[in-house]
Amino acid sequence: MRNPYDVLGVPKGASEAEVKKAFRRAAKQHHPDRNRDDPRAPERFAELNTAYEILGDTGKRGQFDRGEIGPDGKPKGFEGFSGTGGHSADDLFRHFRNMGGGRPAGQQAGGFDPSDVFGRMFGDTAERARNPGAQRARAQPGADASVTMSVTLEEIAAGEPKRVRLPTGKDLEVAIPKAVADGMTVRLRGQGYSSPTGGESGDTMLTIRLLPHERFTVEGRDLRVRIPVPLADAVLGGAVMVPTLGGSAEIGIQPMTSSGRTFRLKGKGLPGKEQPGDLYAVLEIALPTMPDPELTALMQKRKG
Repeated sequence: MRNPYDVLGVPKGASEAEVKKAFRRAAKQHHPDRNRDDPRAPERFAELNTAYEILGDTGKRGQFDRGEIGPDGKPKGFEGFSGTGGHSADDLFRHFRNMGGGRPAGQQAGGFDPSDVFGRMFGDTAERARNPGAQRARAQPGADASVTMSVTLEEIAAGEPKRVRLPTGKDLEVAIPKAVADGMTVRLRGQGYSSPTGGESGDTMLTIRLLPHERFTVEGRDLRVRIPVPLADAVLGGAVMVPTLGGSAEIGIQPMTSSGRTFRLKGKGLPGKEQPGDLYAVLEIALPTMPDPELTALMQKRKG
């Protein structure tokens, strides 16, 4: 897993706004829907999500900078007796035995008994056999995980579940909440890391990110879109097609409609808990791209 700063292409001192801007730019460029011919696109997109999950969260970013978590977002914890410290289980036992002065168990200085330590660390087999319920009660739950799921406005409007790859390697279909908002976090219970001691699995915290749209601007549950209108239609009136998340809708404009006129399409925004938002279509008069002698002469006549 690459360094998240390298993945997003930002320096370590980048501001929150710079990180967010870099993520949105990269997500738009590498989204699998726009790179269907590239088999590595989903992998790169997942890497972007993981990087932003860390750098886009102040707490996680601090943990990464301090070396508490890795570039995959997992905690850098205990790695075993024979890890980087170079100590084996035998070394550790000798260390505990020496602390007790080499006396038999139960007679160590200060009442220290290495068997008690190892009983707590590794569990007492006899006790587990006698009382399995107590052992389960003492079992520690698995660690929680975190993952980011990016969704498009069209996916939100469709309301269909979306498949996401969890940090544990499991693929899971997740229902998109009706009142979803950028940055919303959903707890997926029991979908975290397994317990090493036989306890319950941890949870996965799923952060939902709304991908930027090339046409629509999100304003809470409402959407806003700009609609170019030919000059002739603005002067004479006519019908204008407005794109929506589910297709398109037709609106009629009166003659001599000015640029900036806003039309409200009720219920054409994003889904909500009780009712959907609205879509606001802002008209912008579009002048001809090529010179029009008749229009030029008319404007000169009116100006003169």
